[in-house]
Amino acid sequence: MNEVVDVRLKVFGRKDLLGLQDLHPDEIRLILDTARSFREISERPIKKVPTLRGKTLVNLFYEPSTRTRTSFEIAAKRLSADIININVPQSSIVKGEGLKDTVKTIEAMEASIVVIRHGQAGVPHILAHMVKSSIINAGDGAHEHPTQGLIDMFTILEKKGSLEGLRIVIVGDILHSRVARSNIFGLTKMGAKVCVCGPPTLIPPKVEQLKVEVYYKLEEAIKDADVIMLLRMQLERQCPNLFPTLLEYTKLYGLNKERLRVASQDVLVMHPGPINRGIEITPDVADSHYSVICDQVRNGIAVRMTVLYLLSGNRGRL
Repeated sequence: MNEVVDVRLKVFGRKDLLGLQDLHPDEIRLILDTARSFREISERPIKKVPTLRGKTLVNLFYEPSTRTRTSFEIAAKRLSADIININVPQSSIVKGEGLKDTVKTIEAMEASIVVIRHGQAGVPHILAHMVKSSIINAGDGAHEHPTQGLIDMFTILEKKGSLEGLRIVIVGDILHSRVARSNIFGLTKMGAKVCVCGPPTLIPPKVEQLKVEVYYKLEEAIKDADVIMLLRMQLERQCPNLFPTLLEYTKLYGLNKERLRVASQDVLVMHPGPINRGIEITPDVADSHYSVICDQVRNGIAVRMTVLYLLSGNRGRL
């Protein structure tokens, strides 16, 4: 595997992974193709390789996370890297230490890669210019969440065989969703037809400029859909009164089996998590054969192993 991937590495000449907006389709293909090999490692009885032995990964999360942080930790451990999880409430950050000094301190301790989640859009991009360590954006405000977008594309590719020409509908709080943005950037570059659907107050102005179709009625949006991607209502980012109540949202945009009938017979139902059962999706759909939500979680490890590997390899430290 190493020889094949090392040749491909010449295509991926980046120190950081900050978003999918700036990635070339060939770079996305490289990540998705390489992830197949790392998925195979995760299916072995012994799920560990020495690829990143001697490297150190730091998880620096200013916002809560279960799936992303844990997934990066497992991915790094399976590549034999050392892991540091910084607990922000118990760090010097609460004493007033600025973000730049925090990351500079981490770099001085020879961290190879810093995975950062922050509530402000653009923070990973700023840090990437300040430090030599590789920076991975694990979510910056409502801007991007590139590894989740790659995971979703990999999961669709695994089930459908291709992204080209698929009708993919993203439903919910598009305005505040970094997952929606990364998926829109990535999927449109790979030839998918992307539609967004939600309350008018939760659809970004001029989103059509991102080459997506906009719908305000769920039944119209998901008609003949190949993939339905549901989003969590991000109440922590929303201003008041963007829609009446969660109950009202569920009545209009919650996915249930009755509404699912108008989609393609082999439709995939996705959700990046955490799921609010009974709000954006009913339990019988979340647990049905249409759902690939658990596949998304499993594939997260393989995709993040790939990203760690490619970034480390490009820095000449393999």
